[in-house]
Amino acid sequence: MRLLLDTHIILWSAAEPHNLAQNIKKALENESNELWFSPISVWEIVLLAEKGRISLGSDIEKAVRDLFNKIPLKEAPINQEVAIQSRIVKLPHQDPADRFLAATAMVYGLTLVTADARIIGADDVAVLPAI
Repeated sequence: MRLLLDTHIILWSAAEPHNLAQNIKKALENESNELWFSPISVWEIVLLAEKGRISLGSDIEKAVRDLFNKIPLKEAPINQEVAIQSRIVKLPHQDPADRFLAATAMVYGLTLVTADARIIGADDVAVLPAI
């Protein structure tokens, strides 16, 4: 499977693996699965650190780079099609980060791993529920 990790899944994988459901732990450890991230998750992690919602230490840039070096993820770049699909995807809310993540999954043919109930119920996006 080709899995796009939602931002909280990336954070839990690195710092709080006890928050991951057993099926998600198995999926992330399965070497036949490809693990992907969106640059939107990098942006979200930096914002969370800047707002004090997560602690990454005094050097946020280094901490974020270290985090993404720790977990072997492929990058799914934001491109024109992802930007267009971010406005077309049917989600019950307008959160831009969620819309970009959902659009990225659609464009690249990825399954979005998320515990976000607002995305799990979306018809347009292939989802692996992390609950």
